[in-house]
Amino acid sequence: MLKEFKAFAMRGNVLDMAVGVIIGAAFGKIVGSFVEDVLMPPLGRLLGQVDFSNLFLSLTGQHFDSLAAAKAAGAATLNYGLFINTVINFLIVAFAVFLLVRQVNRFAAKPAPAAAPSTKDCPLCLMPVPLKATRCGHCTSQLSA
Repeated sequence: MLKEFKAFAMRGNVLDMAVGVIIGAAFGKIVGSFVEDVLMPPLGRLLGQVDFSNLFLSLTGQHFDSLAAAKAAGAATLNYGLFINTVINFLIVAFAVFLLVRQVNRFAAKPAPAAAPSTKDCPLCLMPVPLKATRCGHCTSQLSA
């Protein structure tokens, strides 16, 4: 069983997938930082000094000045601002993956056009015969030109 597992783990697809997961995790951190540190502050400023990460609704009915204060008090909160950040993060990652796949598909080798057939089937015995044949080599029937 150990040999089977080693053969499975060392197959190219498994290693490629592992590299993809590791790079994907690193890419996710980069995009997360881009959304939280670069994209959201100007967007929040354009929308009237809104900090999306601090938008929440207290489910206890008490008022808290910040999400950190609500969490410190142990209050149950509905963190819709963090959800907005996560959705924007996802959209950026999805768009980046779309662009990557689009480029890979663009550069991928196009399949060669199918070669013209060099044989046809005999109408009586259905065996393949050359296109220019006038008689079937298998059943000797006369072929139409």
